[in-house]
Amino acid sequence: MSIQEYCYDGSRRFCIREVSTDAEEYREMKRSLVAETRSNLEKAALLQEEMYASGEEGLVIVIQARDAAGKDSLIKKVFSALNPAALEVHSFKAPSDTELRHDYLWRIHASLPERGKIGILNRSHYEDVLVVRVHRLDAHYRIPSRCRTEDFFERRYRQLRDFETYLYENGYRMIKLFLNVSREVQKERFLERIERNEKHWKLSSSDMKERADWDAYDEAYEACINGTATPEAPWYVLPADNKWFTRYLVSRILLETMEAMHPAYPDLDPEEEARIPQVMEELESDP
Repeated sequence: MSIQEYCYDGSRRFCIREVSTDAEEYREMKRSLVAETRSNLEKAALLQEEMYASGEEGLVIVIQARDAAGKDSLIKKVFSALNPAALEVHSFKAPSDTELRHDYLWRIHASLPERGKIGILNRSHYEDVLVVRVHRLDAHYRIPSRCRTEDFFERRYRQLRDFETYLYENGYRMIKLFLNVSREVQKERFLERIERNEKHWKLSSSDMKERADWDAYDEAYEACINGTATPEAPWYVLPADNKWFTRYLVSRILLETMEAMHPAYPDLDPEEEARIPQVMEELESDP
């Protein structure tokens, strides 16, 4: 299969009702794809070491999804295969009072990794065109009237494209993942959280309220993805009903993106290289 069938880079329109949320056609391949996932992550970990050593390019991975789509388990099961010294994870909740007194990208920019590292954003700047749009939270923003225009979200899509182009031109690549879970599977996972004590900590009445706005979120995700997908920062819409398949696809996307970066270990400084014989002599003579 080609990973491009899940990719939206602005060259085609995304319609959420036309894409699959499950992996039924690949179920017979599950064992081989799980094994390939492990292999992909091993290769990605080697590339990560070169990327970390060179420090030239950073990678930002945005994860957006409805509740119970598997964001946390994806981070745990996939990205734990990488070197934690060169990996940063940031989870974003509702903005604090301090964050609301800044522009909406302020807290995002402050959380970006250094070049050479991988940064994972568990929810992200896209909350500001998703939940904000669905619940019209912008109506309560303390902003000047000139900012309250009918094209408020269209302008935000343009701002997000510009922001991501800016990052690309300053040494960062961005992978944007939308984990597309079905309403039926979300219901099953919510019921599982109720039935299993060890999952009670994930229960939230607000999840039910968001579920009631399913159609509004469909519209918000479509508008968001179509408005912000670019070749430099593409969206990948991934079926999320079968977690093993989602993890496989993410391992493919991660590996192919890192291969395209062509990381390499930097050359040794000439002065340090000239000192190698002396250092070896000192070490060999050291009792």
